[in-house]
Amino acid sequence: MPLQNRVTPFGEIVALPGRSLVMGNRGILHDDERRIVRYSQVRRWLACRTEFRGRHRTIMRPHSYTELFFLDEATALAAGHRPCAECRHADYIRFCTLWADCHGKPVSADIIDRQLHHDRLAGRRTKRVYRAKLADLPDGSYVAGDDRAWLVWGNSLFAWSPLGYTERRERSAFREVDVLTPRSTVAVLAAGYRAAVHPTITLRAD
Repeated sequence: MPLQNRVTPFGEIVALPGRSLVMGNRGILHDDERRIVRYSQVRRWLACRTEFRGRHRTIMRPHSYTELFFLDEATALAAGHRPCAECRHADYIRFCTLWADCHGKPVSADIIDRQLHHDRLAGRRTKRVYRAKLADLPDGSYVAGDDRAWLVWGNSLFAWSPLGYTERRERSAFREVDVLTPRSTVAVLAAGYRAAVHPTITLRAD
């Protein structure tokens, strides 16, 4: 039985099979029986490497942060996370630089985390979405359609699943959409940040 530690583009923490390319955390979310008892504990939601300097962790160890797993970086960004400053330092610096370009002023982790916290949640467990024209969205954004999450990539939309991308649609299939990726992160993607995506997107694109 899979642990409840996979995160969807909707930000939900679920028990699903499949290998993830990105790890992250939102603080200590589980109890001593490894059951999820809260949606988040901290404002700093990180997206991390699954391997870093040979470190090894016991998954969901009592009284330690809950290891969350994402299909890929685009999924983590859609859920409201941002690159970790330690294990993904180069990505973090790139993200911060583009964030500053978008907003016209210097940034810090605290500034980014405060804005992301506002942009990703409309309530304690309610994801904030906003309407936008699909044609205006950059690659790496996620949108909702037909009760599923779709990755915007090139001229196509790719349906998310825990095992990879399962379906391709023409980008023109929708005109206006509910955007899952936080508005501030979409701006960073539009400014040139390239989110890493699961390799199954290549199979579906072909």
